[in-house]
Amino acid sequence: MKKAFTVLTLVLLTFLNRSNGQAVEQKLTSMGLALFPPTKAMANYVKAVRTGNLVFLAGHVSSRADGSGITGKLGKDLTVEQGYEAARITTVSLLSTLKAELGNLDRVRRIVKVTGFVNSTPDFGDQPKVVNGCSDLLVALFGEKGKHARSAVGMAALPSNYAVEIELVVEVE
Repeated sequence: MKKAFTVLTLVLLTFLNRSNGQAVEQKLTSMGLALFPPTKAMANYVKAVRTGNLVFLAGHVSSRADGSGITGKLGKDLTVEQGYEAARITTVSLLSTLKAELGNLDRVRRIVKVTGFVNSTPDFGDQPKVVNGCSDLLVALFGEKGKHARSAVGMAALPSNYAVEIELVVEVE
């Protein structure tokens, strides 16, 4: 009897996790955001590597599905609010790659680590406020599972002058 209860509990938890993943994509859609087919890597690397129950996502820049992006330096060309939006766009790109890797987002157990690189002037000090665009979106989508460790650093330049580049480490089922 105890064994049957344990199996039933595991099945129920798996179902709840899977329905939560569907809820994640529904939340994304309700926010006016949509996943898209990920672009191919631009050099000799892959966009996602899974080892055990961790997925390491390569740095993604602030580009949209149509190829347009947010470019420029924070502190010179862009405001913190524009940088925040660039980080949100980057997060959608990361989640698109993650979905392609996993098949669906319901397999996410936890967002473990976010590393945000902000194209900024030497005197700009609000990199954390910019990378909040990523962190806030992940927590809005995944709840407690979206809370993560994080670094937010300024860079002298990013590829093609993109405003933001972000890497993720994700624990999965």
